[in-house]
Amino acid sequence: MLIGGRAAAAQSGDFFESFDPFTGKAWALVPRAGVADVDAAVQAAAAAFRGEWRTMIPSARGQIMTRFADLVAEEAENLAVLETRDNGKLINEMRMQCKYIPQWFRFFGGLADKIEGRVIPIDKPGVFNYTRREPLGVVAAITPWNSPLMLATWKLAPALAAGNTIVWKPSEFSSVSALFFGRLFEKAGFPKGVVNIVTGFGHEIGDRLVTHPDVAKVAFTGGDATGRRVYQAAAGGLKKVTLELGGKSANIVFADAKMEAAIPGLVSGIFAATGQTCIAGSRALVQRSVYDQVTEKLVAFAKTARIGDPLDPETQVGPITTLPQRAKVLDYISIANGEGAAQLLGGKIPEDKSIADGWFVEPTIFGNVKQSMRIAQEEVFGPVLSVIPFEDEDEAVAIANDTIYGLAAGMWTQDLGRAIRLPE
Repeated sequence: MLIGGRAAAAQSGDFFESFDPFTGKAWALVPRAGVADVDAAVQAAAAAFRGEWRTMIPSARGQIMTRFADLVAEEAENLAVLETRDNGKLINEMRMQCKYIPQWFRFFGGLADKIEGRVIPIDKPGVFNYTRREPLGVVAAITPWNSPLMLATWKLAPALAAGNTIVWKPSEFSSVSALFFGRLFEKAGFPKGVVNIVTGFGHEIGDRLVTHPDVAKVAFTGGDATGRRVYQAAAGGLKKVTLELGGKSANIVFADAKMEAAIPGLVSGIFAATGQTCIAGSRALVQRSVYDQVTEKLVAFAKTARIGDPLDPETQVGPITTLPQRAKVLDYISIANGEGAAQLLGGKIPEDKSIADGWFVEPTIFGNVKQSMRIAQEEVFGPVLSVIPFEDEDEAVAIANDTIYGLAAGMWTQDLGRAIRLPE
């Protein structure tokens, strides 16, 4: 772990195993933090905030962030491999994410000296009214297992640019890359305690981190059920909270779409990350006049997807990150069949013995899905695509919006007017 600028073991001396989803075997030991470690990390972050970081010239903060970005760029391949070993996502995707991380840190580093306030007109003599933006203090960043470094960057980079300090808790299922990341913060020249990393189980240390009186803001990405608990816990301390929760994104295919582009787009949108991303296109809304044609082509194209080792650049579908998540995905498949959806492809653990040790689920496609079905409403977070028919634009929009989620959507059409009009 990283606490107060130093590598730290858990005060208890405990560790936990991190598993490679492709082999199903433990490949790393990670410190198992307890409440005392969280307290130490928050104390270090609070001290750093009261120290030089908050008052440092903003451009100097930006320069440190730029040096960090350069280090990340140098280590991008190592970071990508660590991510893939730890969470099973495709190496091509992890390489792309690690390529963008330095750009985000450079962007926010450049923004550090451009944070402005406002002069507010006021109709009173001798009164000057203005606002200025001030850093909050200690920010608790809690990230999930699917894209830990990218999602952490979206939290850490803007918070650091504004002069805040950090306590970051990555998911217990993908902490290894975060610990490597921590070494780079030290090397870049961040003052001790500005960035702290604690690794451990959410149910053991999450509540203490979220409710700690010295934490001013909580930034959380994860499932909606956990997000609700985070929100409720943080509310007791009147903390600022940012929640990025689930998604049930719809890709809408109109009859005039170029199918040679739409079909690969739909397949990669759900299966490339094994469905384990909040923006996964888990619902394909297809105009009824081409529904059978599109469904047939989807199944045929998805059958060609190569399942295997996520470190192999030729692999197109990797494993599920955790065993509990695989069980959840298989449960949803069973529920969908029980509710009357037509299973058109997949739906089970692959029979290929070469990947038998991995935590895989076959790419799965359901047809004739109704909006009342759970796979149309709930986030599966796995390689499961629901294909839903619609008649016209109005019905497509109604179906797309008929979930509790509102994250992302796509559209396949050659009608430019429609493409501009529907998102409005």
